[in-house]
Amino acid sequence: MCDENSKYCIVDRFEEEWAVIEYKNKTFNFPKVLLPLNVKEGDVIKFEVMVDEEETKRKKERIEKLADELFTEEE
Repeated sequence: MCDENSKYCIVDRFEEEWAVIEYKNKTFNFPKVLLPLNVKEGDVIKFEVMVDEEETKRKKERIEKLADELFTEEE
């Protein structure tokens, strides 16, 4: 069981390409490909998430450009 005040989780099991992760008495599926190759059932893992501001900006600009192209009225 995970400490209620931590960012630590336990790898409960694997189901095909998913890891079943336990966190605060709940479980959720997480893509196995995003975990370290050596992770195994019972391992305690810690998630550290960061926002990629540059990639977010690029994606936003791309979506705005596509929307402009899509919704531009023909003359």
